[in-house]
Amino acid sequence: MNDGTSIRRNVELGASGEEYQNLHEFVRKARARLNQNAWDYIVGAAETETTLRRNRMALDEIAFRPRVLRNVAHVDPSTEVFGRKLRLPVMLAPVGALEIFDPGAGAAVARGAGTFGAAHMLSSVSEPGLENTAKAAPDALRIFQLYVRGDDAFVEDVVNRSVANGYSAFCLTVDTAHYSRRERDIAKRYVRESRIRATGGDFQKGLEWRTVKLIKDKFRIPLVIKGIATAEDAIIAFDHGVDWIYVSNHGGRQLDHGRGAMHVLPEIVEAVRGRAKIMVDGSFCRGADIVKAIASGADLVGIGRLQCWALAADGERGVTRMLELLEDEVIRCLGLLGVTSFAELDKSYLHPATATNPPGVFSAFPLLDIEPYRY
Repeated sequence: MNDGTSIRRNVELGASGEEYQNLHEFVRKARARLNQNAWDYIVGAAETETTLRRNRMALDEIAFRPRVLRNVAHVDPSTEVFGRKLRLPVMLAPVGALEIFDPGAGAAVARGAGTFGAAHMLSSVSEPGLENTAKAAPDALRIFQLYVRGDDAFVEDVVNRSVANGYSAFCLTVDTAHYSRRERDIAKRYVRESRIRATGGDFQKGLEWRTVKLIKDKFRIPLVIKGIATAEDAIIAFDHGVDWIYVSNHGGRQLDHGRGAMHVLPEIVEAVRGRAKIMVDGSFCRGADIVKAIASGADLVGIGRLQCWALAADGERGVTRMLELLEDEVIRCLGLLGVTSFAELDKSYLHPATATNPPGVFSAFPLLDIEPYRY
């Protein structure tokens, strides 16, 4: 069981000469290190960027209902998934082209997550690829995410390679049938190298439930479906034997004018009724965000943009440190709610509220003085 006092001391005193004491410090350093194209890639979204803002608004429209006079001297924020114990119910979400943030790319993120004790999901369009990431972080809890770029044989080959390389689960992303209009890039007439090299997009456009059935019929590895946004599709996924339903709108980077992830999550939880596990991502970047998601019924929370800022700021070391700070925030939040673990938490600790800040990619960091919309 973690001792919250010792973790707080570690953060406050800057143990081992740590440079980062607040999460927004990763964002500031990442901005200083990244060129404009890389910066726009991570802070931007599709078209009007409405879905991105709604992700944050959905989180900010939830308030806490704390309980008091409970012994919270020792708070344990750990969880168990895929037969492994994690220090936090956190997964570093799949992000394509991580190499634009740090040369270590997916390998650095996987090692940083493994060092801390969190899960990592590797995107199929991020270096150094399936096998090399597994070699770099053999002991980390790793999940592989696929964009379908070929026929059934292609899919089966990737699943086989995932199993052979020790990935704990396999994920299909299903919200990218068409690539979105990301106007920050279009306005600059910029096309990323990874987009130029991309082939096989028609296979993703033609993806149907039959591919889900194919994987479930032929393989024993747990299957995750990423991009579920309605109760109707959650039920179909469960009926196909999907093990994990991943509630996600791609961080607002695909369908514009979608609902915020935390507005979607309750209907997915109600539809699934415990018959499958649930992941969620979408602007989660503070410890309180993680607590809200777990209290709402999620089992694992994906961290996307914050992962990239930490990676850009300080590589593998930055990823690990970012997770340490998230853990400190989670422990404080749980303790102040009057609980000592996530097992004691439920939606009775939450209450609808009016958001106090205009939603945006940086609205969780009020001390950050960076303009996200300046070109």
